[in-house]
Amino acid sequence: MFNKADELLRLCNENSKKISEIVIEKEMKSTDISHDELMNRMKDTLTVMKSSANSALNKEIKSVSGLTGGDSKKVEDYKNSGNTLTGGIIVSAMAKALSTSEINASMGRIVAAPTAGASGILPSALLSAQEKLKLTDEQIIMGLFTAAGIGEIVAKNATVSGAEGGCQAECGTAAAMAAAAIVEMAGGTPEASFNAASFALVNIMGLVCDPIGGLVEYPCALRNASGVVNALISADLALAGVESLVPFDEVVEAMYKVGKLLPESLRETALGGVATTPTGEILRKKLQH
Repeated sequence: MFNKADELLRLCNENSKKISEIVIEKEMKSTDISHDELMNRMKDTLTVMKSSANSALNKEIKSVSGLTGGDSKKVEDYKNSGNTLTGGIIVSAMAKALSTSEINASMGRIVAAPTAGASGILPSALLSAQEKLKLTDEQIIMGLFTAAGIGEIVAKNATVSGAEGGCQAECGTAAAMAAAAIVEMAGGTPEASFNAASFALVNIMGLVCDPIGGLVEYPCALRNASGVVNALISADLALAGVESLVPFDEVVEAMYKVGKLLPESLRETALGGVATTPTGEILRKKLQH
């Protein structure tokens, strides 16, 4: 039914439907799964997302390597102090993003949407929007289908792999998925959802992938925290009526080209960036022993 944003947007406008509704129709046709079963599967996905986004908020969960852990609780405690600079919604979203990252690093159960390395962004963004906008789980589930449509477009026309396109491809895509979903959940148009998705990708275009020791921990967890903030501000920009000068399809193509231009050392090989700082090298050697 669609491979690109302009095709999906045309279907939405021609049928007066939301992005989520078109995505659901496409999924039902391509998989032969009934509407009820599809909803139940996404409900299960949301359940896992809720668990990973909340499990590390009130207890320290260390990674298997011991390299990271406990930051989600620190940020949650900071939020509860009431003295944050950016306000409860932003700090809470960062805590939830860190929680999923910590669950992932401790070999817990997460939803890789679109990847394990960026798995904290979508859950924390949608759950934060749910809290702020007083949305039901059913509305969040529809948002997940919108996010899936955005992710599919990026995966088909570019990449969601850090090894191929840098962290822009992972955290950027996750933020784009989340931003588009939030706009729809907040009552925005399909056009506004694509504007939000464009902003999220543009905001971190060129972001490298440089995990210390080759592990999906640092700076990955921090980029999940900043990624959810990217998603939230991109959604707000679009809901305010700001429009992207460059269509989403062109932004995706640009992101892909930038990813190809990144040297191998900056594409998840741990051969550049913070991974090869003196401290990064010390930590890498410790992990090997």
